[in-house]
Amino acid sequence: MSMIRDIALAPSGEMKIKWVERNMPVLRGIGKDFAAEKPFAGLKIALSVHLEAKTAYLCRVLEMGGAEMYVTGSNPLSTQDDVAAALAQGGMQVFARYGCSMEEYEECLCRVLEAGPHIIIDDGGDLVHLMHTRYTHLIPHVLGGCEETTTGIHRLRAMAREGSLRFPMVMVNEADCKHMFDNRYGTGQSVWDGINRTTNLIVAGKYVVVSGYGWCGKGVSLRAKGLGAKVIVTETDPVRALEAVMDGYEVMPMAAAARLGDLFITVTGCSGVITAEHFETMKDGAILTNAGHFDVEVDMAGLEKLAVEKYEARHNIQGYVLPSGKTLFTIAEGRLVNLAAGDGHPAEIMDMSFAVQALSAEYLAKNRGRLQPGVIPVPRELDEAVARRKLSAMGVEIDALSREQEEYLGK
Repeated sequence: MSMIRDIALAPSGEMKIKWVERNMPVLRGIGKDFAAEKPFAGLKIALSVHLEAKTAYLCRVLEMGGAEMYVTGSNPLSTQDDVAAALAQGGMQVFARYGCSMEEYEECLCRVLEAGPHIIIDDGGDLVHLMHTRYTHLIPHVLGGCEETTTGIHRLRAMAREGSLRFPMVMVNEADCKHMFDNRYGTGQSVWDGINRTTNLIVAGKYVVVSGYGWCGKGVSLRAKGLGAKVIVTETDPVRALEAVMDGYEVMPMAAAARLGDLFITVTGCSGVITAEHFETMKDGAILTNAGHFDVEVDMAGLEKLAVEKYEARHNIQGYVLPSGKTLFTIAEGRLVNLAAGDGHPAEIMDMSFAVQALSAEYLAKNRGRLQPGVIPVPRELDEAVARRKLSAMGVEIDALSREQEEYLGK
């Protein structure tokens, strides 16, 4: 039985899902294929992804393919209760509420695993971690899974190195049609959407500090530059730091950037990026946000300990008064700003990411028993199939290699 906030919210959620369906032509086409072929007939899928409208449509596409869906969110502050209600009203088993406690969040994860899934679709690795620690007796049923984000892949690779990963996991985040578009253009736009709608402050002329210059950091920096910000990048990777310099940004350690920044955005996938030593040197009124998967990049516990007063400055903005008298602000308690304070990536971007998810899940179903435990890449042909579908939906045509050209290139 589903565990949601209020089934009466379903009409609002249904409206949101219909809107994204209209703007996700690739996933819509895959849904028609799935409806005809039923690749997931007889299979249970457990899904833990940020539960908003685009994720809901992915769930429906998988259900069109015959899957029995068990759905939860991957962050307590990114679940949209009306969307969860719409899925539950449609008959899916849904376990998710906005703003739930960490204990309730874990209970929701457990509920979807207790169904005994054959395929796991994860975002951040929490489902896979629980399966390997608390539900090991269900592992023999698992054909494999798909991981949506960089943080989750870090966790999976660590398990694979230790030899503890007991089923195949497809690295969806590393598909070109995922990270090149979702991480760069999707994160770049949705982070600023979340910040701007929450703060109602201008970006132009401000110092924006972006921590991490991976695909997500590149997108966030590019959009900050477009909004007129003076962008500073902090990095630990020398190659990425050099790339940021040549892209026209200032690069320096966080200790130096902390003194200059008006607005900070962490997007590293690591912990302890901004800590107490940085809080003490920041400007009065500096705003701290996080766009990494877990709320560990800004040391929120350290900020709480340091502050002599905490108050709500505006909806989803917390003010922390330090002993010096200056105030620092955080958005969404240091959780994913684009989802905890916005609607996540644009539908047209998630159209590609979730198309890769859907086809990767189909790949697991079609290759049951033939894949070894460990992390495996998205097959190149699936990646290219998504790109071709997207180009077709956009009305874009491209050239094809002639036989002579293929021979010249050794294809």
